[in-house]
Amino acid sequence: MNHPRFSARSPQGASTEPPQAGTRVFLNLGCGSAGADRLPSVFRGPQWQQVRIDINPQVKPDIISSIIHLEKVADASVDAIWSSHNLEHLPIHHIPLAMAEMRRVLKPNGFALITLPDLKAVAQLVVEGKLTEVAYQSPAGPVRALDMLFGHAGAVAAGNEHMAHRSGFDAQFLAESLLEAGFAEVRVRKGDCYDLWAYAYMQPQDSDSSGTEGMLMERIG
Repeated sequence: MNHPRFSARSPQGASTEPPQAGTRVFLNLGCGSAGADRLPSVFRGPQWQQVRIDINPQVKPDIISSIIHLEKVADASVDAIWSSHNLEHLPIHHIPLAMAEMRRVLKPNGFALITLPDLKAVAQLVVEGKLTEVAYQSPAGPVRALDMLFGHAGAVAAGNEHMAHRSGFDAQFLAESLLEAGFAEVRVRKGDCYDLWAYAYMQPQDSDSSGTEGMLMERIG
């Protein structure tokens, strides 16, 4: 049985059953093939039900969709969104569309957690002459500044053209884009792997709140 708030063909092994009482639902945008062990700890508790969304049918998502067209998800129907390294794959003019869709499907007290490459940190590698040096190891293999700028070369070479990067962010541009999309408050911090992490809230937060996972966030807006 399909969840009443979602319209999707259920691939083998995917759950579209209605959540139990007290369960909170989050969308995993651009989920890929990663397992639950790679989710942020905030989404690993038994109170969360995951709905996996991806444009690639080979990863067997619950919903096959681009993140700029979430019409299979009802307005104000989910508690949270997890977006890991997705927005940089969109052309710059599609960024407002994707963020507007995030805000549309979130409940009035919901939030989005977003991570993506930090172009300012990547640019520093380029300035230091480290364009092609391995910066860190990822589940997809070694990652260089070149990969963070233009998309993982191995994945693109394998025919996954949607893995190419078409836009980029520093902390200020990410925060400004989310605020322009209508989020009430955005908190951004730099990560440990040349990345940015942002919480985008539908409602203003307490001034002493640091977000989930104990991350120290910068309040913008």
